[in-house]
Amino acid sequence: MTPLRALAALFAALLPLAAHAQDTLDALHAAVASPARTPTLAARDAARHPLEELSFFGVKPDSTVVEIWPGSGYWTEILAPYLHDHGTYYVAMGTPDGTPVEREYVGFPAAEQARFDADPARYGHIRRTVLAQGHDEIAPPRSVDVVLTFRNFHNWLTQGDAPEMLAAIHRALKPGGILGIEDHRSHPATPQDPIFRDGYVRQDFAIRMVEKAGFTFVGASEIDANPRDTTYWPKGVWTLPPTYALGDKDRAKYQAIGEADNFVLKFRKN
Repeated sequence: MTPLRALAALFAALLPLAAHAQDTLDALHAAVASPARTPTLAARDAARHPLEELSFFGVKPDSTVVEIWPGSGYWTEILAPYLHDHGTYYVAMGTPDGTPVEREYVGFPAAEQARFDADPARYGHIRRTVLAQGHDEIAPPRSVDVVLTFRNFHNWLTQGDAPEMLAAIHRALKPGGILGIEDHRSHPATPQDPIFRDGYVRQDFAIRMVEKAGFTFVGASEIDANPRDTTYWPKGVWTLPPTYALGDKDRAKYQAIGEADNFVLKFRKN
């Protein structure tokens, strides 16, 4: 085969791959841009960068995905429709039966749950499981492509059950499966608080702990970086939006700072 023909053959082989990648990006963009999303949640996209973050983690329309502790459903509004037709979407909730999990993680708030129930075309395929102390089967073993946890890692560290949570995730993932973690990043010059009372976690500390649990660090993204966040606040990370733990005190100041500086870390199951 001549070099020109070899190049043409390579180009022809790459075309379907490029088309598939574009289709995936288009589907994800449609889920993020959907007018059906709650306006107050969609308004946070400028800080949370859902299109870029889910692309970084490699979530595809036919992926099997577990989201840990989905809270008020910011990511559910994107992931459930995106995975509805060809993928599988689990939400691993917390439990109120004596385990130290904040009640906000027991289920979706009533208004969000009612909205999800009323729109089965978008949310009708959500599968519910549980992740908490003593409740570790978030999906069948070795069945999941991607596990995602957004701003929950510091809670596991505070509760002392991060090793158990990571072990449960490791069991559920396929060999080579991806764990994506987003959380509030501690200032690198700050010694790590052993009880994580301010909600911030050193990035190097998080990487070491997850690697110890049997994962390989793939890479980090700076898409959720916020250099205005010094991390030294009266009420920890909750001083900043969207929580505003100080109420109206200095609200304009904290609004100008914006949401916390967050690391976005990608790991692969060994």
